[in-house]
Amino acid sequence: MAKGEARKRNNPKGSTQATQKNQSDAQEAKSPPTKNKSSLPNLMKQKKKKQNAAMNLDDFRIIFGIIGVLCIFMIVGYVIYQNVLKERIRKPLGVIPIIAHNATSASVDPRRFWGSYRPGNYFGMKTRSPNSPVAGLMWIAQHGQPKLRHWCDHGDGLRKYGWVEHDGINFGVQDIVDDGFELQTKFVKQPGGNHGGDWTAKISAKSTPGREKSVLSLIFYFALDGEGILQPIVKKKQLVGISGKTKDLGEFKMEFTTSSTQLEALNYLYSYAPTLKDIKDTVFNSFELKQYDESVKSQYIALGGHVMAREHVGKENIIAFQVTTPVPFEMEVIFESGSVSERRERLAGKAFTRSFKKHQQDFHSKFENVFKLEKAGYNSKEIAFAKAALSNMLGGVGYFYGSSIVQSVHNEKPISYWQSALYTGVPSRSFFPRGFLWDEGFHNLLISKWNSEISKDIIGHWLDLMNVEGWIPREQILGDEARARVPGEFVVQKNLNANPPTFFLPLKQLVKEMIKSSKSEDKTYLENLFPRLKAWFNWYNVTQSGSTVSSYRWHGRDAKTKLELNPKTLTSGLDDYPRASHPTDDERHVDLRCWMALAAGIMADVAKSLGQNSEEYIATYNMLTDNRLLDEFHWCPKTQRYCDYGLHTDQARLQRPKPPKNLQPGHAPPQHIDLPKERFVLQEPKPQFITSYGYVSLFPFLLQILEPNSPKLNRILKDITKPDLLWTPYGLRSLARNSPFYKKFNTEHDPPYWRGNIWINLNYLAVRALNHYASVEGPSQNLARDIYKQLRDNIVKNIYKEYERTGYIWENYDDMSGEGKGTHPFTGWSALVVLMMAENY
Repeated sequence: MAKGEARKRNNPKGSTQATQKNQSDAQEAKSPPTKNKSSLPNLMKQKKKKQNAAMNLDDFRIIFGIIGVLCIFMIVGYVIYQNVLKERIRKPLGVIPIIAHNATSASVDPRRFWGSYRPGNYFGMKTRSPNSPVAGLMWIAQHGQPKLRHWCDHGDGLRKYGWVEHDGINFGVQDIVDDGFELQTKFVKQPGGNHGGDWTAKISAKSTPGREKSVLSLIFYFALDGEGILQPIVKKKQLVGISGKTKDLGEFKMEFTTSSTQLEALNYLYSYAPTLKDIKDTVFNSFELKQYDESVKSQYIALGGHVMAREHVGKENIIAFQVTTPVPFEMEVIFESGSVSERRERLAGKAFTRSFKKHQQDFHSKFENVFKLEKAGYNSKEIAFAKAALSNMLGGVGYFYGSSIVQSVHNEKPISYWQSALYTGVPSRSFFPRGFLWDEGFHNLLISKWNSEISKDIIGHWLDLMNVEGWIPREQILGDEARARVPGEFVVQKNLNANPPTFFLPLKQLVKEMIKSSKSEDKTYLENLFPRLKAWFNWYNVTQSGSTVSSYRWHGRDAKTKLELNPKTLTSGLDDYPRASHPTDDERHVDLRCWMALAAGIMADVAKSLGQNSEEYIATYNMLTDNRLLDEFHWCPKTQRYCDYGLHTDQARLQRPKPPKNLQPGHAPPQHIDLPKERFVLQEPKPQFITSYGYVSLFPFLLQILEPNSPKLNRILKDITKPDLLWTPYGLRSLARNSPFYKKFNTEHDPPYWRGNIWINLNYLAVRALNHYASVEGPSQNLARDIYKQLRDNIVKNIYKEYERTGYIWENYDDMSGEGKGTHPFTGWSALVVLMMAENY
């Protein structure tokens, strides 16, 4: 009504039309209900509204359906992506391998198919094939408290053991001194057939003075690690040999001969060992007491014959031969391949002796030709020592097969790497009988001088372990035997953890030789090597970069630990060497910067030799070797030395925390002595140079980054000759005596490691660097020459003296007395003494 009245007042001309419309409406209200044509539009509108509502609902359903599908795809994609990230750590780098899958087979490389590739055993033979059968030696003295020897072990307390001659391929001889007797193991190989040919091992025993009545049991075994057939050859209840067949060896046989003319008891074992690490237990569990014969009433410990659990009958995979007799005596183990159709003579008796002497003579001739120690004036005992050092390095080369245990940030739990082979030297047969990445670069400085083909093979195997990220697990624990000897906390390898790229040390010379070589296989090697070096170099630059451009830091330090005086930097290889006390992303590590400079230079050389773009590597090399930029990042004006940089304080100590004062009623206070020592910071850390002086401070000198005319080189040379800093009569100590961390325990139980002891690998780099700076013009040339002679003589004389005194080359040496310390024998990088004697760098 209101709207109509308003409309009427505003529009007088429309009033008549409104009256007519009202009358019409009244008539319609009185008439009976009929279909009202005038309401059809409203009905259509209502219908349309319902249709629109239905259409809107359908649209929403479609939209929600699409969103749902997209969500499902996103979830599935996310799951797939996460799985890709999880699997990425164990995905091999997708380039051609350096070592072809069959390169170590008997058909491709028969000369090196068999070898003493079980360095963790006192003596053992195996092939360079996955799941190789193994041969090995055990012994037990049948007097006093019987002790079964098998794996090289500090706990055995042997007075001496190690290879005295070994050429890496054909032959070797080893001396072992135990309680009351001496053993000597020899082996010689003979080519032929399609499965790696024959070999013979000779084990001889003699008593030590005053112990002539010693009775000894030698046990020689052969075991399968996988499928195959193994049968004992028994005559008159005595084992005389073995016959067998495997995929890689074909048919073969072994024969045992002894030369004892005295009372002799022969026994054997035919049994089942679940894995190679169970061999010793299998042998030990079969022992029983037996009597020699009716005329001798005394008893001895003997193998038990065919000893099998019921569930393993038919699965026999180990045969062991035992001879028990007073010393002296000899035993030969003769392995013959069934595929040798025309064997000139059996490798036994006089034939063995002739072959051994020929290889021995070749070894001596080659040794003098390579190292020239006779010409240099060394006496026969000193030369024998150098031959033993080299031989232990070569005899410490093993062949392993298995998978590492790895973990990335995307894996909640550790997973297995892919199954792979590794041909590598080991640092120590007793304590580290496995491959270590940064050790192996030093090893091959020596091995490459002796046999470059062995070195190229070793380096190729290592680089073929690289994953798609360019990462190589720094510690290789492959196979049951290797893993059984490693504490659990060291087994898992993490893909952000590095190790110094020391392979660039031997590659520097090897690459030069291969570039000059006319051999097609050398060119192929370089072509396959370069993509892996490229990925490796890139991995370091991505994962080990610092927060400032062109700076580097070792990742993997524990910033949260309270139990370490200075958190370890295991990835650097220098373990407890003092770095920044409080790890942060802003650390700068001078040693890693120098390693990367070395690597960039080699990368440039390889790239240029292959016609690849080398500009990036040249630019990186020029930047990292720029002494002005090096000084800006790492030269401490206060101490006038090169240093790391980070958040640091020297004012800290380890002490046992005090027991809590406020205890709930009824609770006894904890025993104070049970609380582990923790680090207490006495002065808050601040960003600064870490001024402890030691090996890290020397790296621009050690890796020859410093220019010959640098005044800082002169300062370094003068510093290293100061006895209160690094200089000793036995070599350069790892940390200066005035450092607050010198000889300090890093935890309550971890003794100092790189905090004063003398390490031969870094001393070798020092001697090599001195030789370099003595040979190039510069103001420090004469000083470098004088220090070179004195330092080299000190190192060589002390290692030799300790070898003569103890029978071993050692992991490191005491800086106050020169005595061997740590692990022994350690004929990994400590064997670099041979190159120092030969002045062959």
